[in-house]
Amino acid sequence: MAELEVRGVRKRFASVEVLHGIDLAVRDGEFMVFVGPSGCGKSTLLRLIAGLEEASEGEILIGGHPVTHVAAADRGVAMVFQSYALYPHMTVAENMGFALRMAGLPAAQVRAQVAKVAEILQITPLMDRKPKALSGGQRQRVAIGRAIVRQPRVFLFDEPLSNLDAALRVQMRIELARLHRELGTTMVYVTHDQVEAMTLGQRIAVFNGGRLEQVGAPLELFERPANRFVAGFLGSPRMNFITAEVVGGAGAGTRLRTGAGELELPRAAAGARLLGIRPEDLQVVPPGDGLAARIDLVEHLGDLVIAYATLAGSGEPLAIKQLPGTPPPATGTTVGLRPEPSRVHLFDADGRALP
Repeated sequence: MAELEVRGVRKRFASVEVLHGIDLAVRDGEFMVFVGPSGCGKSTLLRLIAGLEEASEGEILIGGHPVTHVAAADRGVAMVFQSYALYPHMTVAENMGFALRMAGLPAAQVRAQVAKVAEILQITPLMDRKPKALSGGQRQRVAIGRAIVRQPRVFLFDEPLSNLDAALRVQMRIELARLHRELGTTMVYVTHDQVEAMTLGQRIAVFNGGRLEQVGAPLELFERPANRFVAGFLGSPRMNFITAEVVGGAGAGTRLRTGAGELELPRAAAGARLLGIRPEDLQVVPPGDGLAARIDLVEHLGDLVIAYATLAGSGEPLAIKQLPGTPPPATGTTVGLRPEPSRVHLFDADGRALP
């Protein structure tokens, strides 16, 4: 069993607290992703789990056993870093088997385990090469293989794809997902890239300012964010936010006034102060209909068109995502923008999502 539990963990560097009481449970065999902006504490928590840093308060358990004060080498975890950190004078096979040799395993067993992992990672033809003769993607596979041969209870990944180009990142995401299916081992993956989080994670933990904002399945967080931060962090382009006030409504609905016009929503929204609308849920309509806005820039990306606009009255920036075949608005023109009412997110004055 390799459940991972973090209970009330805090971390201070001198007088600065960087983690403010984190409570989190990672299920046995789960692929959990920590996501958030730089400096939010996600890598610090990963290092605490690995035993590379000591928690100021709280408890960490692996497989139900406390490991808070256990040495890193004895926790049953393996960590893959952003830097490949391969020994340049060793071959691929020697790099992958180094930890096993240091543990005193027989040479035949080391060769067998390394060969098995190399086959899983599809790097068997590279075993006699040294790191300088490998591409970035191949080096990252070797770094991952070095972790796998140790047969840890928990894998920890700290932004392992950051040094790869866009095409290799996509390829390695696919390979990591396949690897998790084959091994079935608990994995915790840290990234600031919300695309990696949405495509890899069975569940995502969103961090901000040393606090855990929300934990859930990717689509759950995307469709039902707990607050403005989570809503704005997940999605590309980010969710649009429009300041609004309740001015009354009919039946169970609510009328909201913005600086660019009013909207009628099909549900009650007492306490709403902010509208959240994803770019794909905004429709461009003729001027005079919907919310008035000026188009500032139109990007043609082949598979879609993204228009950037400024809302009349408030000057709030907006993004509109359109599929091909829809006539794009012209830069500099004034248009109307009509949100899909059932897709609007509402937030109170403190940024908390309203039901």
